[in-house]
Amino acid sequence: MIGDIILEVVLPIFVLIGLGSLMQRAFRMDLYTLAKINFYYVTPAVVFLSMYESEMSPELLGSVTGFYILYVLLLLGISHLVSRRFKFGKGMRAAFANSLILDNSGNYGMPINQLAFRGDPLAASVQALVMTFQSLVTFTYGVMSVQRAKSGGTLRAALIGFLKMPVPYALVLGMLLHVLDWPLPYFMSKPLAYIADSMVAIALLTLGAQIIKYPLRLDRLDVYISVALRLLIGPAIGYLLIVLLGLKGIPAQALLIASGMPSGVNSTILAEEYDNEPDFASQTVLISTILNLITVTVLISLSQYVG
Repeated sequence: MIGDIILEVVLPIFVLIGLGSLMQRAFRMDLYTLAKINFYYVTPAVVFLSMYESEMSPELLGSVTGFYILYVLLLLGISHLVSRRFKFGKGMRAAFANSLILDNSGNYGMPINQLAFRGDPLAASVQALVMTFQSLVTFTYGVMSVQRAKSGGTLRAALIGFLKMPVPYALVLGMLLHVLDWPLPYFMSKPLAYIADSMVAIALLTLGAQIIKYPLRLDRLDVYISVALRLLIGPAIGYLLIVLLGLKGIPAQALLIASGMPSGVNSTILAEEYDNEPDFASQTVLISTILNLITVTVLISLSQYVG
């Protein structure tokens, strides 16, 4: 079983990441343009179709929302305790918290979900919802925590940043048309399907190009603490919440896998944008992504026994 998961889910993911890294080394691709293609072209189409084709009931929507809120709050609490224990400065506290709560649910989590569940609409809807919540956290708490550490940012500025993203609008529109049972004309549904089909390849190409930007270092204890919490404690919290909320079947499996994603590239982007511990942020993304080869294989295997 584990061998099948490695061959059919995990290795295809890392082959594409590796190709992205090789292409970046060879051609020095424009990472800004690649990020824009993912954020404004591919991801909104995937989110829209996931919600439009969703089989998620209002009760399940509420459960996934509750799961994510509790999940983030518990990780924030752990981050606070660890930061106090190690006496991190203000900037490091913000970077450490972001390394835990800002995971790679988009250009890594969505391809993992699609391959693990073979494109199941319900599983894709759960992951799309998680990714949207992740965007909200990134452009509210994630931005504000770094801004406050460096220059005193405001909630208004953070919310404006979030509202500029197309993902939440794609999610709401997809849900609305699903509820109204509004048929999409062919000239819209077919292009959206073509874009969505490209998601795995483009997202992982981008991720590979992004992580090769940072040189690997193995000498920071704080990085290892963050990675251990992200890849081990995160899924443990996810499992406890699944049991607590009584989630079953595919939604429970999808949430367990989603809770074990590596640290997100957005944490590095924020760290670089505000010059707030960029080395720490880049190392957590790189090392957690590499080690996720092992942990996500175990999670996918264990998820079959959840619920």
